[in-house]
Amino acid sequence: MIDTNKYKTKLEEEKARVEVALNEIGRRDPKNAENWNVNPVDTNDIAFHDEVADRFEEMDSRKATEFSLESELASINDALKAIEAGTYGHCKVCDKEIETDRLDASPTATTCIEHLEA
Repeated sequence: MIDTNKYKTKLEEEKARVEVALNEIGRRDPKNAENWNVNPVDTNDIAFHDEVADRFEEMDSRKATEFSLESELASINDALKAIEAGTYGHCKVCDKEIETDRLDASPTATTCIEHLEA
């Protein structure tokens, strides 16, 4: 049997870490609390065109990071909801219990090792 309390704690810690990282590069969308928006870069005080290009490149990098973190946060939230629903740790393909080693490595896993590519 899966120790859901152990994974809930791990997931909540990971959620806090991801939210801190998201807060460093953006802010929550006031219209949708599960969505984040990247803070814009200030281009008003830039004197040279290549500095503007650097700032826009930085913005693109922040957007990519935000997208990745937001996806990670969604997976964490889904796993926490599954714990509350009593479905956590069961493969979405075959409904067998997901291996403990797999959950230890990836607490957001939704498939067993056999169905890893599903």
